[in-house]
Amino acid sequence: MRALARRRAISLATLAGLSVLAIVAARVSSLRLVDTSLFTGWLLLALAFSLAVFGARKKLPFLPLGRASTWLQAHVYAGLFTALVFLLHIRWRVPNGTLEATLAVAFAVVVVSGVVGLLISRRYARRLTSRGQEVIFERIPALRRRLRDQAEELALAASGEGATAISDFYGRRLSDFFSGPRNVVLHLVESKRPRLQWTQELEAFERYLNKSDRRRTRELGELVLMKDDLDYHYALQGALKIWLFVHIPVTFVMLILAVFHGLMAQAFSTGLR
Repeated sequence: MRALARRRAISLATLAGLSVLAIVAARVSSLRLVDTSLFTGWLLLALAFSLAVFGARKKLPFLPLGRASTWLQAHVYAGLFTALVFLLHIRWRVPNGTLEATLAVAFAVVVVSGVVGLLISRRYARRLTSRGQEVIFERIPALRRRLRDQAEELALAASGEGATAISDFYGRRLSDFFSGPRNVVLHLVESKRPRLQWTQELEAFERYLNKSDRRRTRELGELVLMKDDLDYHYALQGALKIWLFVHIPVTFVMLILAVFHGLMAQAFSTGLR
């Protein structure tokens, strides 16, 4: 913990020092009427490509390139510095050109999605370990179907013995619940309301049953809780995957636009048409 705190302190101090230096340099250049947009633009492009290297590092975990946690810290602090350089590059104003505005929007999406991804990846990773067993996201649909089949077998078994209360309850209240993911938004905000409601409803339903049906209802309740755990993992892991599907493609689009914008700016600065 001390090593981590020391590393964070060094990173924050370095970020603060570079930020002050960049702001002062931009201010001095402005007072001397020196146009630094070309320099900051190429610096931005170099920083953006450096940040993209972290994604490549995660794809190659077998190479001796250092710990992923170290790369992540470098990615985060370099990303914050890149955002400052971007604001200095556009002089804290909204660009008015079509290409420049599109590039600015893409950059903003990358920054915002990066911050959101950092927050949810750290928070959701801890939450996933505290709720049920670890499950692979791609296996969730198959596990959900298995729970649904088990619940239907319980309901049919009760119906076959002449007790229709459980089968009616399943068809009226549980059939839709077991058919797909439910309460995604509530799971994302860590709401326990759906789980509590199911527990209370099953307990209330169980009071009017005989001993045999009560046992089946308890088994059905266990399946409901297992399904709720699956939905919880589906919601959190799905959010992490959706974040990547936003952050990574927009990053590549931004890099392509940035290269094109940089080449055009360089050409015009040297008098080419």
